[in-house]
Amino acid sequence: MADRSKAPVETITESSEPAAPEEEAEELVAEAPAAAAGPETDETPASAPEPVSEPELASEPEPVSDAAPSDEPSADGTSVDEPSADADSATGPVTETTPLLPAPVRHSGDRIADRYRLEECLTQAGVFTSWRAVDEKLRRAVGIHLLAAGHARSQAAVAAARQAALLGDPRFVQVLDAVEEGELVYIIREWLPDATDLGALLAEGPLEPYEAYQMARQVTDAIAAAHRKGLSHLRLTPACVLRSDGGQYRITGIALDAALHGLETEDGTEAARTDARALGTLLFAALTHRWPGPEDRYGLQGMPRAVGVVPPEQVRAGVHRGLSDLCARTLCEPPVRHLEPIASPAGLARAIDLIPKIRQPDPEPLVLPEYPTRSYPGSPARGGPPTAPPRRPGPPVQPPPPALPGRTGKALRWGISLVVLAAVGLGSWGTAQVLMDKRGTGGSNNPVTAGVGGNPKPSVSAKPSLHPLKISGAVEFSPRDKPIAGPQAPLSVDGDPGTAWMTSQYLNYAKFGNYPSRADGSGIVVDLGSVQNVSGVKLVLPVAGETLEVLAAPADATSAPLSSSSDFSQRVSNIGEVMGTTFTSDTLATPVRTRFVLIHVTSLPADPTRSGAYRGGISEIQVLG
Repeated sequence: MADRSKAPVETITESSEPAAPEEEAEELVAEAPAAAAGPETDETPASAPEPVSEPELASEPEPVSDAAPSDEPSADGTSVDEPSADADSATGPVTETTPLLPAPVRHSGDRIADRYRLEECLTQAGVFTSWRAVDEKLRRAVGIHLLAAGHARSQAAVAAARQAALLGDPRFVQVLDAVEEGELVYIIREWLPDATDLGALLAEGPLEPYEAYQMARQVTDAIAAAHRKGLSHLRLTPACVLRSDGGQYRITGIALDAALHGLETEDGTEAARTDARALGTLLFAALTHRWPGPEDRYGLQGMPRAVGVVPPEQVRAGVHRGLSDLCARTLCEPPVRHLEPIASPAGLARAIDLIPKIRQPDPEPLVLPEYPTRSYPGSPARGGPPTAPPRRPGPPVQPPPPALPGRTGKALRWGISLVVLAAVGLGSWGTAQVLMDKRGTGGSNNPVTAGVGGNPKPSVSAKPSLHPLKISGAVEFSPRDKPIAGPQAPLSVDGDPGTAWMTSQYLNYAKFGNYPSRADGSGIVVDLGSVQNVSGVKLVLPVAGETLEVLAAPADATSAPLSSSSDFSQRVSNIGEVMGTTFTSDTLATPVRTRFVLIHVTSLPADPTRSGAYRGGISEIQVLG
């Protein structure tokens, strides 16, 4: 995690001076302090994480005259020199007819909408301010952007925030609310305290090939999915890419970050080209620990102007050839070795899928420290036989007393023998009783016809290797009521974790609103096409906190039982709450024979977009055999 305690508050103003001619094709970004790359994430795909500061804030920003040149950082905390028209390298200047009103002045402890208490100022800009705040109603941390309602960009920012909120993709940091209230516009965004942005990761050096591949693949797939729905980023920087402790990457600032800085484009091809170049730039920085442009940015040294942009394999030894070619195809003009250029995130995603998979490195072996040992008389020396301790003079050893003579001694010996035999017999009987008790107990009252995931399994010398079984179809399980989102059921087996079958919102109660018609919950029934040996399942969920179980229909079932969960008489995994967004059941000792497997959702997690609401779903299902 990046250190969030020493970063200064960024004070940002607008400048009306035109950009230098050589800078019109690329915005100037000054190097941000290393400590500024904190793990703060937006509640929206709304804006990139900004640098974090001490509670003591810089002086309040003065209203800025259009004639006074100044320095404005982006929402991700880097400092940007840009003219008042907010010229950007990707989209060009945008004409604003409404006066540029200064950002609202607020202080730590102020409350917004009688609900959000401002805690820490992250960015002070001439247009907006960014804060870490506390939602006092839900008792959780959130991020907030504040703008003046009369500002030329306020309407565009609210519209972009609402578009980002409708995206519904868990790979983007979520927008929770966007409101214009009186003279203030506030945008509430998700806060991820356990995430670290890419800028902080690169401060420690270049990424390993496997980690760079995972970053490029996950981020590119997410941006390509956003472009398919008509949204682009336009300001993708290392501070916009966040890595969770579990290795998943999430993106901040989709649509909203560009709106806050006055960037827009009506040309979808140009927007795709801009985001594709940004993705190639991030991959170049991850592989080489250098910035591909001539300027130093985000704590990284730029490339010499005389060299220009070259493939990463020419900058640093040992760079993976396939990843280097991806950078060359997005950044070099023309690409080396007559490679085909890439001009869109979708094209880059296809190219990443075609390169050979990069093997995850083996974990480092555990090395136990050597502790100093103290030698005692008689202990063996290192590498030698034990030595006999020296004898010390002492009193003479007394011989043992003679055995009792006659019948008395013989009776005593017999008595001792009987006591020992009785003790051995009692011990054996107690051990057998404990083993029989353990064998007779079960971990569930549900019917079980094979080994249940989570119960003790007999030890084997080697675990069988499992492989995903082919799934021929999926339908929604909705007994006693109409389907919730029946047409979305195939999205749970389409191979894309970015799509999901989602339930409706249920108010007040996690168990589907406690409706009698939903007493048996819901879920997805997958059809394997024929009877197969099933040993477990792997699930990807859109949200954490769902309670579910995995059941299987009898082997002789010819159609999916959809009237009751009791028709699924075989159990693959016991019921339980899934704390994360992935779930892998324990491997069954004895596989079950079945054609139909039910992922049975019995309780839903809280929906962060609405107080008192509950909603869940399933993104991806794999059945293992």
